[in-house]
Amino acid sequence: MIIALTASFFQACNGNTKNSSTAKADSIGILRDTASKQVVNVERGDAQFAMAAASGGLTEVELGKIAEQRATNRLVKNFGAMMVKDHSKANDKLQALAKAKNINLPDAPNAGDQQTIDKLIKLSGRDFDKAYISDMIDDHKNDIKEFKYASKNCNDPDIKHFAAKILPILQNHLDAINEVRANMK
Repeated sequence: MIIALTASFFQACNGNTKNSSTAKADSIGILRDTASKQVVNVERGDAQFAMAAASGGLTEVELGKIAEQRATNRLVKNFGAMMVKDHSKANDKLQALAKAKNINLPDAPNAGDQQTIDKLIKLSGRDFDKAYISDMIDDHKNDIKEFKYASKNCNDPDIKHFAAKILPILQNHLDAINEVRANMK
């Protein structure tokens, strides 16, 4: 779900990204949230990673719930339930971390992630199963790259640790959805 931010993310943790409309870096690289005027205690790229991860996590939960309702294959429904459980836990951890760092995370998926939700919610049955599986494979491949990058390159040690801790969970998800796809053929 963080696919739309992949290009900007690979530069994010070292602070080489463009300013967003809701957050601007000052001259020393500290992020200021223009909506709340709070100083964020992390570098701009680290905060952007957290915001992208939050949007992606919210999307995974929403899509997981949709999969539990719309999927016809039991394995796809089970995978959706795992997404809801695992990403809800990760979202809670990220929310607590963001609160400690004064990062205002989104409370809804970003526009690109919402498009994915809107596309998949229109599908049902086998069409949903195929599209959901395909999206989850692509998404988790990208997420793994982004979290691996963040676990090595983010400046904030807590955000770096969060990314490293979530990375094996994302790999487990990719392995699980690949297995679901293999069992559906």
